[in-house]
Amino acid sequence: QVQLVESGGGLVQAGGSLRLSCAASGRAFSEYAMGWFRQAPGKEREFVAAISWSGRDTYYADSVKGRFTISRDNVKNTVYLQMNSLKPEDTAVYSCAARRTTIQVTGDMIFDDWGQGTQVTVSS
Repeated sequence: QVQLVESGGGLVQAGGSLRLSCAASGRAFSEYAMGWFRQAPGKEREFVAAISWSGRDTYYADSVKGRFTISRDNVKNTVYLQMNSLKPEDTAVYSCAARRTTIQVTGDMIFDDWGQGTQVTVSS
């Protein structure tokens, strides 16, 4: 089990950029696949992006492909989500998640540990 703490959210104008960070506790971070999810008011939580334990494999939701980039630093025990060309519909609480696995990441994989989330608001 890992504890996850997100940061980097805020208010940004449409077309702008933000970088979210998710810091993980524990010594086995490099053995975990990591994911980002988001939940907008009145909507269900949706998958955004995932990255494998090594960082070599990534997977994105169609809605963010080409605009968002997930990456990780296994020395700093941190996963990032670089968000560019933000749109008002990207407004949501963004949460990171972890799963101790070496399987290929997909958009429907199950994650076990979750952070509390950070608010991202994109104004038009």
